[in-house]
Amino acid sequence: MTPFGQAMRRLRRERGITQKQMAIALGVSPSYLSALESGKRGKPGFDFLQRVTGYFNIIWDEADELFRIAAMSHPRVVVDTSGLPAEYTAFANQLAAEIRKLPPGTVKAMSELLSQSTKRRENTG
Repeated sequence: MTPFGQAMRRLRRERGITQKQMAIALGVSPSYLSALESGKRGKPGFDFLQRVTGYFNIIWDEADELFRIAAMSHPRVVVDTSGLPAEYTAFANQLAAEIRKLPPGTVKAMSELLSQSTKRRENTG
């Protein structure tokens, strides 16, 4: 499942809406919604996101968050390490090979470490 799929499923369930009902309202197939929710489809396009925010009557701040989540929801990621030191490329390849085997706690810890690093760069830049 992707972060966007998880968010969409939560919104749909909170409002008691089925995939079929939502699909009809948005003009897409229920199988497309299912694929989005389960992470079998990549990140949705701008037009679809606009329809989702309108359908759920989502206000601007929440819509921005949904767009942000959608942007980081492509299940197949490409990491460009060209021009970086060799250990960066080795790390990216090791992560790609091992990610399915990582326990959730390790993923959470790595994510928190990356977030802290990003915040430090933002505060010094």
